[in-house]
Amino acid sequence: MAEPLSEILVEEAKEGDKKALEALIRRIQDLVYGLAIRMLGHPADAEDAAQEILVKIVTHLAGFRQECAFTTWVYRVASNHLLTTRKRRAERRELTFEQCEVEINKIASGRWLESASDAEQGLLMEEIRIRCMQSILLCLDRELRLTYILGEIFELTSDQGGYILNISPPAFRQRLSRARKRIQTFMGNNCALVKPHNACHCAKWGYNAIKTGFINPDRLLFAKHPARIRNNTPALIGLQEIDELHRVAALYRSHPDYTSPGVFLESIKELINSRKYTLLREQESII
Repeated sequence: MAEPLSEILVEEAKEGDKKALEALIRRIQDLVYGLAIRMLGHPADAEDAAQEILVKIVTHLAGFRQECAFTTWVYRVASNHLLTTRKRRAERRELTFEQCEVEINKIASGRWLESASDAEQGLLMEEIRIRCMQSILLCLDRELRLTYILGEIFELTSDQGGYILNISPPAFRQRLSRARKRIQTFMGNNCALVKPHNACHCAKWGYNAIKTGFINPDRLLFAKHPARIRNNTPALIGLQEIDELHRVAALYRSHPDYTSPGVFLESIKELINSRKYTLLREQESII
């Protein structure tokens, strides 16, 4: 069972077991990175933020009191950091739903790259779909975006979400409802995967998406990103069998289960060996 093992590792790490601490980081680094990449919209920024979060977790591990599951506490530390960290490159664009609609109409008026192979077209379509949906997430303010990711994409309960965001479960449900409504309304009006009669089809985007610089075919951020699971095809095939209310959530959940860069564990090892920080200190101000 994952949680009991994690909590055993926490106790061993608190007692100074470096191997237990390394094992603990291995268990949570993908969770932290997965949250960061969805919040910040760019792998490089997510890597920086995730590393900062992992340092906070390691240096404040004594603050975990087992009042909740360890991964829930990890999400709380990560969420607090992501809500208060400086704006990263994708957020600096300060996207709105109105701007996204203009961009969609501009790009969707193009034609497909007929010269590209089927494999290249498949990668470009996946990149475009994920980049588009990441941009839509960024139209929400940080609080609503984080609530949507936790409640709709990660499917955490309102009790868990309330604890993570330090609000009541009813407040979490209300916030999630607002975020759902905004994204559902936008995608219902613009995305052909949600409503087939909409004009925007991913397959039309290839030419203009590259021409406008929306994607760089030589530097795909998401379609070639290392992942544990890439199960978007079955989700897309069965999408029309799902009622419209749940199609948007299904699309977001179909995104790859991203794996974190291998540098995290080595960085934590260096941190432990450097004695730069007082590890495992008692301090709860981070949450």
